[in-house]
Amino acid sequence: MKNLKLIALLFLFAGVVQAQTSDNPWLISAGINGISLQSDFTGGANALTKSNYKSMSLGVPSLSVFRTVYGGLSLGAQFSLNNIKSESGLNDAKFSSIDFALKYGFSRDSKLSPYLKAGVARASIDIIDQSSFNAASSATDTYFGGAGFSYKLGDNLSAFVETSYRSSQDNPKGNFLQHSAGLSYGLGSGDADKDGISDKKDKCPDVPGLKEFEGCPDTDADGIPDNMDDCPEEAGPEENNGCPDTDGDGVLDKDDTCVDVPGLVELNGCPDTDEDGIMDSEDECPEEAGDLENKGCPWPDTDNDGVADKDDACPEEAGTAEGNGCPDTPKDILDKMNGIGSNILFAAESSKLMGKKVFAAIGEIKRVLDENPSAKILIEGHASSDGSAEYNDALSLKRAEAVQAKLIELGADPNRIEVKAYGETMPIDGDDSPQARTKNRRVEFKALTEN
Repeated sequence: MKNLKLIALLFLFAGVVQAQTSDNPWLISAGINGISLQSDFTGGANALTKSNYKSMSLGVPSLSVFRTVYGGLSLGAQFSLNNIKSESGLNDAKFSSIDFALKYGFSRDSKLSPYLKAGVARASIDIIDQSSFNAASSATDTYFGGAGFSYKLGDNLSAFVETSYRSSQDNPKGNFLQHSAGLSYGLGSGDADKDGISDKKDKCPDVPGLKEFEGCPDTDADGIPDNMDDCPEEAGPEENNGCPDTDGDGVLDKDDTCVDVPGLVELNGCPDTDEDGIMDSEDECPEEAGDLENKGCPWPDTDNDGVADKDDACPEEAGTAEGNGCPDTPKDILDKMNGIGSNILFAAESSKLMGKKVFAAIGEIKRVLDENPSAKILIEGHASSDGSAEYNDALSLKRAEAVQAKLIELGADPNRIEVKAYGETMPIDGDDSPQARTKNRRVEFKALTEN
């Protein structure tokens, strides 16, 4: 018996020492055990008759050490002592057992965890005297299988209850139940990623990390652990969840199409210099607002009437939007008016209307306006180069106003007639001869537009 106890104590001591120095998970347990004979034990001097013994005998201790080897599977040993009580109290049987077992736990992270257990044992049952306990005649090999469950009381501490059915293979030969109950304490929680932080405390147990980040790595060294970093491989500030914004436009680099140039959120971080809604990189006219259909460039407007050539029915003649780019006064009407107006000439340094030919021409202009009620005209006043430029500007305006006043006097709608002065800036045939200067003292008629 002394040898058996010594072997068991050495085994348990070795397990505990290993548990205290290893990062691998170990579980040590201590408790009581109960023996219940299920049949007579036959053969040899230690035969037991079931009816002569109590249905349950409790004993102490029951000590075990198990180590996790893979997942829920663990390997370990258990040592138990008991005294199988006889009904008469005279023939108690001494019992001891050293088990070697495999155990598989289910739902090990849950509060309640069931498990299965199986293995082999070297048991000793002796009813003779204490000196022969554990003698070869009383030792028997047994096989067993059982089940139990553990209940967590804390991070490391748990309570357990288990039952196993056991069968001895040589003398004394028989079957019995062994029940165990007690407390278990876990030592070591493992370090799967070998970063010096136990798996239990490691928030990233599968990846080597840093102690200051509870075992999680910081790949980009920006002070934000990878598990909280939206851009773990690019350094960025905390306010951006670890993502950089190189151009500082409020669009993170990972979402920014134009990383190095400040831009707009709605254009994925790209600029739009001309504010036409087209990013500069796709705009062929980035500094001039345009149309997406024209690649960001404005449509041409040859006659500068505000109607793009693509929509202008008269692209070379200024008109109105209502007229699809055409003037309210058609060109042929203007040509007719200017043909008539060639007879409206003025004396040098004068804006006075004189002569039957002049008044007749103005009357014809009034008649053309009446025949074309939508026509609106601009009367341009001109002068020869006699006198200063300032004087001629004022004189040409008076000439245009004189014709305008006469037309209104004849009944023309004043809203259809405007005037403009050009002074000496637009001579017809130069201004070097008296004949040329006479022709330059004139008015001309143009279409009036709102642009």
